[in-house]
Amino acid sequence: MNYIKQLNAAFEKFFFDERLNPTHISLYMALFQEWNSSRFADVFFVNRRELMRVAKIGSKSTYHRCITDLDSWNYLSYFPSNNPYKGSKIRMAIIGTTDEPVTGDYDPILEQLAEQYCPKDEPVVYQHHPINGQAADPHRPASGQALVPYINNTKQINIHKQPKGRQAVLIFFEEKGFNADEGKKFFDHYHSNNWKTSDGNEVRDWQALAIHWMDRTELFNEDNKEIKKEASHNQDNLKTTKTKDYAQPL
Repeated sequence: MNYIKQLNAAFEKFFFDERLNPTHISLYMALFQEWNSSRFADVFFVNRRELMRVAKIGSKSTYHRCITDLDSWNYLSYFPSNNPYKGSKIRMAIIGTTDEPVTGDYDPILEQLAEQYCPKDEPVVYQHHPINGQAADPHRPASGQALVPYINNTKQINIHKQPKGRQAVLIFFEEKGFNADEGKKFFDHYHSNNWKTSDGNEVRDWQALAIHWMDRTELFNEDNKEIKKEASHNQDNLKTTKTKDYAQPL
């Protein structure tokens, strides 16, 4: 997992997601630090008090609202724990990253996008007079703010809002190592809800939602295995009789 690309992809997603507020981002960054401390483990445990302290969240209700929002918006998978001695489980979502190394090569396309970028709240001032003896570009804004090359406002982040059909979902689940039955459950659930999430918003990327579904299925199966093991330990392994005859002498 590439640390830098994950953060860049996350902040780019923050830029286009109108549902987020500063508390969501603060909590995500606190969780990202915990993820980093666990060496980017597939699943890690968290402590609510520590997260609230790091994220500067003073209310339990605000914390639970934000972390459930991040879960429903596919930034992470949240599995709360009812055991006070065992923290809740978190699985962070990999947001559009690859394992390719980060290079510093010059990209002319990004440079062109940077030249066209201008802050919404800052007026554009064009320069027509020479600067240091050289003619200025009349089409380039002369603002004092540094241009950010990697953000493209016209970019469409999610191009897979809905699958082309049931078969496309089944193939996607099989490619990820899941059986077709689980893919049918996913398709039937969201197709019956007109491809809307639990908060009423339209699905932005069904493939990311499907991966989120798979993650929750795997962790749910793991929790069921642990519960079955605990139940087997509580069985009457001594195989003593349940009926007692107290009339017999000791």
